[in-house]
Amino acid sequence: MKPAPAPAPAPAPASIPAATLYVAEPPATYLARPALVVDCSVLAAVLFEEASRDDALARLSGRTLHAPTLIDHEIASVALKKHAQGWPAESISLALADYAEQALELHRSDVAAQCELAHRYGLSAYDAAYLWLAADMKVPLATFDRKLGEAAQRHLAALQ
Repeated sequence: MKPAPAPAPAPAPASIPAATLYVAEPPATYLARPALVVDCSVLAAVLFEEASRDDALARLSGRTLHAPTLIDHEIASVALKKHAQGWPAESISLALADYAEQALELHRSDVAAQCELAHRYGLSAYDAAYLWLAADMKVPLATFDRKLGEAAQRHLAALQ
């Protein structure tokens, strides 16, 4: 016995229009803020108006800034050193207030990977946290620290 043929599908009613797809996007200027991992030396140059301030500002402009959570402690340490060097308390307070206003995205690090990077490149655990973050995010790292900068150039260039 031969199976009965399947019934033909019913034609779609002509009165139902196709759905409209809406895609809403912000203006391109909001999408064009590439990420940058920034270490304490760069932010301190800006906040405490050091000689390298203009270089730092030029590099930070138009970027979304990222750092490991330890940067809060490093900025506090810089402020204490400035105080010990005789900086006016008001200038230090202004710098710390400016830091509090920074649009800076903070990240926890992978401590085991951070230690491995510190050993591999002879870095402090603190510097290795910045390198780990840049590698994890696959974004550039900005620093005025020669040793960290050279390690970052080697390590980030080797990422796949």
